[in-house]
Amino acid sequence: MAVIAIAAIFIFLLGIQIKNMEQEDKELAAKVNDLQTTYEQECSRTAELEAQKIYVQTKQYIEEMAKKLGLVYPDEIIFKPAN
Repeated sequence: MAVIAIAAIFIFLLGIQIKNMEQEDKELAAKVNDLQTTYEQECSRTAELEAQKIYVQTKQYIEEMAKKLGLVYPDEIIFKPAN
């Protein structure tokens, strides 16, 4: 009788442990999915930043920033509308 009781308790505890492990497995799978999504977003962001890094080194970007600051080429004529 005692052996059967000990075996039943052991099986019960083993069942609880299996259930806990399944729950933990689900949580970890969800975390992996979240991390994969975050990784893909960061890879996309990295590509955008690399493209921007290349763009800011172009003459076109430099000219745009200079125009925003009010700078012009020496031979350039600026027409301002009359108010």
